[in-house]
Order: sequence, then C-alpha cells, then structure tokens
Amino acid sequence: MRKGFIFALLLSPILLFSMLSGYAAMCPDWPDERIAAEVKPLTQQLKQWEMAYHQQGKSLVDDEVYDDLLQKQQLWLSCINKPVSEPNPPRGAGQSAHPIAHTGLKKLPDEAAVKRWIKGKEDLWLQPKIDGVAVSLIYRHGQFSALLSRGDGLYGQDWTAKAKNIAAIPVTIPNRDAQVVLQGELFLLLDHHRQQRDGGMNARSKVAGAMMRQANTAALPPLGIFIWSWPDGPDTMLPRLQQLTAMGFPFTEQFTYPVKSAAEITAWRDKIYQRPLPFATDGIVIRQSQEPPGRYWTNKTPSWAIAWKFPLIRQLTEVTGVETTVGRSGKINVVLRLQGIKLDDKRVARVNIGSVSRFRQWDIAVGDRVAISLAGQGIPRLDEVVWRVALRPELSFPHPQDHHFLSCFSPEPPCQQQFLARMIWLSGPQGLKMKGWGGATWQKLIDAQLVNSLVDWLDLTVESLTSSGNVTLKQAQKMLAQLQLAKERPLYRWLSALGFPAQGVKQVNKMSWQSIAGSEAQQWRGIEGVGAHAAEQIQAFLHDKHVRAITQKLVEQQLPAFISPAARQ
Repeated sequence: MRKGFIFALLLSPILLFSMLSGYAAMCPDWPDERIAAEVKPLTQQLKQWEMAYHQQGKSLVDDEVYDDLLQKQQLWLSCINKPVSEPNPPRGAGQSAHPIAHTGLKKLPDEAAVKRWIKGKEDLWLQPKIDGVAVSLIYRHGQFSALLSRGDGLYGQDWTAKAKNIAAIPVTIPNRDAQVVLQGELFLLLDHHRQQRDGGMNARSKVAGAMMRQANTAALPPLGIFIWSWPDGPDTMLPRLQQLTAMGFPFTEQFTYPVKSAAEITAWRDKIYQRPLPFATDGIVIRQSQEPPGRYWTNKTPSWAIAWKFPLIRQLTEVTGVETTVGRSGKINVVLRLQGIKLDDKRVARVNIGSVSRFRQWDIAVGDRVAISLAGQGIPRLDEVVWRVALRPELSFPHPQDHHFLSCFSPEPPCQQQFLARMIWLSGPQGLKMKGWGGATWQKLIDAQLVNSLVDWLDLTVESLTSSGNVTLKQAQKMLAQLQLAKERPLYRWLSALGFPAQGVKQVNKMSWQSIAGSEAQQWRGIEGVGAHAAEQIQAFLHDKHVRAITQKLVEQQLPAFISPAARQ
C-alpha cells in the first residue's frame, strides 16, 4: 500500500498532531480563510484517488504525488487548527494480527553515515530495497496458511484469498514446523529493469492496487516475492538463504551479498542502481546476519538493519515566487523560486521556465506544487505541476516592446537588467575578455553612476574608481590594466561585445569599421552565412542612434579597431 497513506492511516491523532506541529513554521502566509478554501478541493481530490485505489485497485496518481499532497493537506489542516482526518480503508477490509511484528527501516543519508553504522558490526549482508508491498507469509506444518499486508506492522489486511493467484507463493514448503513466518516484498515482475534508466514505473502502486481490489477473481499482474526476513529461522544468513531457496523462494539467495566495508557497499549500491534486475528498487538494505528472536520484534526501526536509498532524480516542492530576467538581447525569461530541495547532491531553489508565453502555458502560481528533476549537465527542469492552488492572482511581466536587441544601452528604468546583461557580455569571453569585470563589478559601477552607457568605462581612472568607496586602490589598478588590454582588442571582438549580430561578426576579420559603417543590407545578403533576416538586423544595428553615438566615441578615442586604414598609414 501507499507508504504515506498507511503512515497517516495508523498514526494516532495525538502523534499525528505532534508530528505536524513541528511544521508550524511551514504554514503558508495566508489568512485562515484562504487556507480553508485551498484545503477543501485538495481533500476532495484525495478522497477520489483513495476511492479509486481501494474499490477499483486503480492508481490515478503517482505514489510520490499522493504521499506529498496528503502531507500537504494534513499540514494545512493543522495550520488552521482543524482536526486532521485520517484516511480509512473501505469498510469490511479484513484486519489480522501479524504473528511477528514488521519492523521499519531507518534511512541513512550518505556513505559517511553508512560507515558509522557498520563500525564494529560483523557478518553484514546487502540486499536491494525492492519497491513493492511488504507482506507476511504464514505456513503451518508446511502448508500455506495466510498472506497479510504489512499495515502498521502489528495488524494488516488479510490477502489470503488472493494468494492462490500468485504463482510465486508456494502452496507447500518442506519445513514442517508448527508455524513458519516469513516477511518479504511482493513485487511486480519486470524484464531487465534498470532503476537508473527506468525509474520506479509506479510498480509499488500497481501491486498494491491489484491486491486491494475488492473482487478476488480479478486477474493479478505477474508478481514475485522476495523474502527479506525469516524471524526465528536459522541463526546465520547462509543457511537461511539456502533453506529459503529450497522452500521455493530463490530471489533472496540470488540477490543477497556479503559485504565488509562502506566502499564495498557503495559499489554494490551503484551496481544495483544501474544493472538490469527483475524488479524496481529504491535503494539498498544492509543487515546483520544475526537477529533477535521474533518475540522481541516491534513495529519500530530495528538496530540490526538500515536502508540507504538511491539519489532522487525527481522531487516535489512548492513555488514560493515568480520573477523575470532580461538578457542582453532583450529576451525575457521567467524563473520560479522554490522551496529548496536536494537532487543528486545538488541544492535546487530556482528553475528557469523560459519565455512568458511558455510560463503562461504552464499556468503556474505561487503556492503550486511542482515536480523538479535534473536535465543534462545537472540543470534543474520543471516536469509537471502536480497541484494548483485555488487563488491564482494575475502576474505582471516586462512588456516585450520595451526589450529587444536594440534596447537598453543605458541603465534607466526599465532597462537595469538588460543593460547589466549587456555589460557582462561586453567584458566576458565572447567580448573583450576583461578579467575581474564581472556582474558584481559592473553593478557597483552602475550604482555609483560611473557607467551609464556601454563605453563610459573607457574614461575611468584610479581616482574615480576608488572614490566610489567600493573599489580598493589595488583593485582599481588591476581593473585599469584590463581596461587598457580591452582597448587593443581586434574589431570582431569589439563588435561582438557591442551586440553586433552574430552572423555578421564572423565575416568582419578582413573589413574595416569604416567599410562596415557605410555598408548596405544588400551587401550583407551577398555574403555566405548571412541570410536576409541577419542582413536586416545588421542594418538596423548600424543605423541605431545609440550604436552610432557609441561607435563615434570609440572612433574619437582612436581605438586601434576603429582607426581607418588611411589614418594608419
């Protein structure tokens, strides 16, 4: 069954309130009326999902989404001091006591924690943490007797009638003891499943849904069983594995490995994450061979076994803000601010959506729950919006007409972002390659009103830099050294730095500024690699009044790139 569902189902109201009160600081900054209005449709949606899940065995939503939104609903209810309604299974669902309690598993975060846990422990074994449904199998005198879901670890649903349709569960075993209790994972049989490549495939939910359908005659998907505990079985792991295979449970011996060090455990974890397996997994389990007698087991995390989950490739989080950035060419990008999450050891608090039109297609508002993953090169990516809040205020964005490739050659409103982006590009590797002249430096100079156009910085001196109070004498000297180097850069670098269309920059190596300034669009259309659109952009650039003022100053300063061939002779 759903882990979050069962967890919430079995918590007492006092314990549940205690847990949620720890999240008080996470309550949204909304009036109580707004929270009440938001929680109502979410509660209705959860009930619809639960009804389909229990009565029809259909999972209409991914496990991770359901668990996340259930927690969100309960948090919102606690924020307005409303009773937290616990989800209930359908009436009449059988509840039976486990002969031996199911223990949980403490999750360790990293290799360092694993190393601390195994210190001083001997006879350690590693198993895949299979993403399925935990069950108890009970045999009496060698005959199958019962199949129980984990439930809360003390009581579970009676699935005995379904067991006859699961070929992986032997009807008889060679062990004729009065009672044999086996604990394991009922899983969806898969063909060459690679967890890193294929993900969870909602396998756990498919198994749980099939088992929870009310009609016992409904066909079950192909299922396997992995026995991970045999309370009161053989004292050590090796005979335990051998006897399980003899009883008809071969997966346990096949996928249980002896380990001695944290490095060896890490290597096995990587293998299980990457190699083809017959089941979905979400981590590994490390356990000691020897375990206490079953009568001492409780539905708490044990001391003899721990889990180390795989890195999350997708997480759910909340949108906390929406902001825009304007690039040097006037392109407007929308960025979502997020509640911070960790993905594959990367801290993620922002994700770039793209254009305003794309943002509107997503239909996102502050407070929405979204799924985030990492794309190529570890770049955060928005995968889907999993829940939308009811109140969706209209957002305002920079007007596209205010920003284009010939706008914002000075930093007055609303041009601050685009102008700063122009300056960063100018001094960057695509422009004049000025070391130490990054965004923070340009922002200081703009704030001090020392830079109000793309070329004001050419007039800077040690005195003007240090007088701003933001630059030391040593920094000013280094900056001016880079400034002098920039003055010597060739024409193609200067044109790129100023924003000359890229297709034209590639063609100017053998041209002078004077010939370029006097050129016409038809001349550029005749050059290979420059199309009609680029030719029009080049003409627009050359005739723009701001560009003319800037290039005139560069000519007057007699920069080498802008000196006419005749003047050089």
